[in-house]
Amino acid sequence: MEKILEEKEKKKFGRLQWFLYVVVIPMLFALVVALIVMTFAGINVFDAAKEYGKKIPIVSNIFKHENSKSITEIEKSMVGLEGEIKDKEAKINQLVTQMQNKDQEIERLNLEKKRLEDQINELAAIQEKNKRALKDIVRTYETMSPKKAAPIITKMKNEEALKILTNMKADTLASIMENMPPEEAAKYTELLTNEKENLSKNQ
Repeated sequence: MEKILEEKEKKKFGRLQWFLYVVVIPMLFALVVALIVMTFAGINVFDAAKEYGKKIPIVSNIFKHENSKSITEIEKSMVGLEGEIKDKEAKINQLVTQMQNKDQEIERLNLEKKRLEDQINELAAIQEKNKRALKDIVRTYETMSPKKAAPIITKMKNEEALKILTNMKADTLASIMENMPPEEAAKYTELLTNEKENLSKNQ
């Protein structure tokens, strides 16, 4: 009985051995050779397997699930990137607005500066004109005789008379003062002294 069992075990082992040597090992060898050949030929075996796997009903569900998952991830990342782009655009617009406001402020200040410079030039021109006019008036009084000039100056307002008298030559001024009544001469002497003191203080 034991011999029969041993023979049966030997037969089973012999068949398994035969199956391994004849079917499994040659198939594995053929697969390895095919993989090596395809890799050298530039064919991505795994991509090709996926493509063929999609055509097989049960396997295709696995690939669909993988694809749907990756598409969702891609969509999520796209939404995130779009959000970042919008944030960056908002910041850019804000900076552009700030720059435009600064440019407008600079332009306004430049216009204000130009207006003030024009006013200064205008006032300087008026001042120069007044100086020339005053010189002409002083020259006129200097050419007049002191007897005629003295009574005219005493009739003027103190400010106007002082402007003329301060710009006269010393000898002409002395002659005119001699021809004034004593109280008038004293008044203008005091005004001229105060004017000189004010000028020295300012300097």
